[in-house]
Amino acid sequence: MDLKGKTAVVTGSTSGIGLGIARALASEGADIVLNSFTDSEEDQALAKDLAAEFGVSVRYIRADMSKGDECRALIAQAGACDILVNNAGIQHVAAIEAFPVEKWDAIIAINLSSAFHTTAAALPMMRRAGWGRVLNVASAHGLTASPFKGAYVAAKHGIVGFTKVTALETAEEPITANAICPGYVLTPLVEAQIADQMKVHGMDRETVLREVMLLRQPSRQFATVEQIGGTAVFLCSPSADQITGTTISVDGGWTAL
Repeated sequence: MDLKGKTAVVTGSTSGIGLGIARALASEGADIVLNSFTDSEEDQALAKDLAAEFGVSVRYIRADMSKGDECRALIAQAGACDILVNNAGIQHVAAIEAFPVEKWDAIIAINLSSAFHTTAAALPMMRRAGWGRVLNVASAHGLTASPFKGAYVAAKHGIVGFTKVTALETAEEPITANAICPGYVLTPLVEAQIADQMKVHGMDRETVLREVMLLRQPSRQFATVEQIGGTAVFLCSPSADQITGTTISVDGGWTAL
């Protein structure tokens, strides 16, 4: 498909799933706005490298997704936002009674509230352009739950609900809103978790993958960032014009259990 002339703003996109989606959209001709809160030389170099690889405009804009005014400023600075990918997220694991309040607040702000702020800023741009796509990266934990992940599960359930509201408010316009719900995806962050779990459990890599990491993912395989990116591209295609307000799980059967 051809996304030439479209601008995609992808939050939390200098690595992992966000970068995978940015790459997939760039490969279809979309101009890209990368984002993180670091604004390092590596971030700027990544933008230049992607631009050279795909022959599209790629900019890096720093914004802290825990701050609503910076979320909105990101969209304003982008100047256009035909495709909004709300991907930024963090995680913390603790029992409810021991969950640090500051961690709860940060997870809700970054994983949920940021999507409200960016969407509110982007919808007027989409309406002026006469076309738009809102893609919210939720999680299998937006549809089910696990112990000790109270803030993350609450935020991801919230993202799924907010996606439905966005879809209903834009239902009579050429704008759609959907949530992608990955299970475990093989990213650098997850690779580090695998190493940690090997030490904690005294297991080799394959045993940790089978009995710990992928225990709830029936396929016993990780999803890939390329598969998530391909799902995002599909949701931007004409074939998905009537797909709105729903979730698409890329979880190896996790939520079928």
